[in-house]
Amino acid sequence: MTRYLLRRSFVLALSLIAAGLALFVLLRLLPGDPAAALLGVGATEAQIAAARAQIGSDLPIPAQFARFMTDLARFDLGESFVTQAPVLPEIGRRLQVTLPLTLAAFLLAILVATPLGILAALWAGDWRGTLLSGFSQLGLAVPVFWIGILLVWVLAVNLRLLPASGFPMRGWEDPAGSFRALILPVLTIALVMSASLMRYVRSAALDVLGSDYLRNARALGASLPEAIRRHALRNGALPVISVLGIELATTLLGAVVVERVFALPGLGSMLLLAIQQRDYPSVQGVLLVSTLMVLLIGFAADVLQRLIDPRLRERGRRPGE
Repeated sequence: MTRYLLRRSFVLALSLIAAGLALFVLLRLLPGDPAAALLGVGATEAQIAAARAQIGSDLPIPAQFARFMTDLARFDLGESFVTQAPVLPEIGRRLQVTLPLTLAAFLLAILVATPLGILAALWAGDWRGTLLSGFSQLGLAVPVFWIGILLVWVLAVNLRLLPASGFPMRGWEDPAGSFRALILPVLTIALVMSASLMRYVRSAALDVLGSDYLRNARALGASLPEAIRRHALRNGALPVISVLGIELATTLLGAVVVERVFALPGLGSMLLLAIQQRDYPSVQGVLLVSTLMVLLIGFAADVLQRLIDPRLRERGRRPGE
């Protein structure tokens, strides 16, 4: 296991370096001049040249990349072209909205999708299973922003139970206001995610219910709940864990849409504003941090699978070890 963790960590570091290189190159290939965009219409050539020297875009591309990687090695994501503020603290402030939103929606989706997916498998062929599968397909077909708008119309506009959008100016210093502001966005993401997760849980549960080891356990006198608890949960959890990692990463990256609908000051809104302003350090910082979190989620899913299933650990060992 130690050998696998070291090898996987090395791959994680290489992937992050490759992602940083790709982001740096792709941003420089985009048309337009960030110095001109920073100054606006009517700027003279002298002003644009001075702005280029200030932000470093007048340097050759290799020199810019060397500076970028040197700063990255010091955990410095640079300063915003627009506000001249360090990018990393701003990302940390924005993550205080994005991370609770994503994690709360993820946990709620698991709590909803797991029992419903198991019930859909147990009721397969019954009208109840068909009804649950139909709800799952409907949740996948409806866009997430439409669900958000519908929840705002019902719970905020008509019933006036929750705020329609926004986040407290004091952030989590106002915990009650912050919690109320995130309820509708969390419900929006959780409804869409649970519809997707429910299908995978149902598929994994069907495979387990039709397995030989479960039938043998029942033949030896174990009840269905006991057989599922002792033999089926571990085997059924393996494919679901991979899907959970993908869903969590997708939700984290897709939070930009929900943050836009509910006017939340999260990572997604920061990325959109930075793209509009051609603020390279902010765009690079947000995308690099997002990439790192996605890579860490995949890393955690792989390690968790190996901890659950000893066969994966045995498969990774060399003969004679």
